[in-house]
Amino acid sequence: MIHKDRVDILAVGAHPDDVEIGMGGTIAKYKAQGKNIRLVHLTEAELSSNGTVESRQKEAKLACKTLGVPEPVQLQFPDRQLLSCRQEAIEELVKLIRKFKPKLLFAPYHEDRHPDHGHCGELVKEAFFSAGIKKYLEGETEEAFRPSALYFYQINGLSAPDFLIDITEFRDTKYAALHCFKSQFFSRTGTVQTPLNSGFLENLQARERLLGEEAGINAAEGFFSEKPVLIRELLGD
Repeated sequence: MIHKDRVDILAVGAHPDDVEIGMGGTIAKYKAQGKNIRLVHLTEAELSSNGTVESRQKEAKLACKTLGVPEPVQLQFPDRQLLSCRQEAIEELVKLIRKFKPKLLFAPYHEDRHPDHGHCGELVKEAFFSAGIKKYLEGETEEAFRPSALYFYQINGLSAPDFLIDITEFRDTKYAALHCFKSQFFSRTGTVQTPLNSGFLENLQARERLLGEEAGINAAEGFFSEKPVLIRELLGD
């Protein structure tokens, strides 16, 4: 059976810009290889100090266009209250996992200064497991399906990742996408000072250079896995 909605990568974030921060280079890299990729935002980030829901939506769509992927799937769970609608969020994520049938699922790493990021990762982990249970929401969604792996990307902080993806050739695309979020990363008249518009992008680039240096390349994004990552060909390309 051919599934027209099937994707290679499904990346979930709590807010518009989370996925782009943590793995925008990886998305650009695999899109360039012809892979199908979709992004999901759990909230509209309606409590953000700067910008509006409307402006953030426009920025998110433009960022996806810059990365070469379809417009994001925008859910409307309440910002800063993800755990108050835990079951509803898990069920919605299960439906999306079964619809898109991704090979790989990505979510924010739990060690993060912003609680929403960790909560998002927790909900995605629950959905990853439940999506593969035949009787879970049986008759309400497509058939049970579980991706091959769940990996976590890093938004804030500098934890030691389990593996790296070389994004050297795709840094420009990643930062072009991030620059679409002008309301978040750049200060203008009336802008509230936040960690995002106080040197965040410069620090993010420094982290990517540091991770890259550890691996002998120019820039890398780091990922975490709760299971060992299998290298199928140690001496391959």
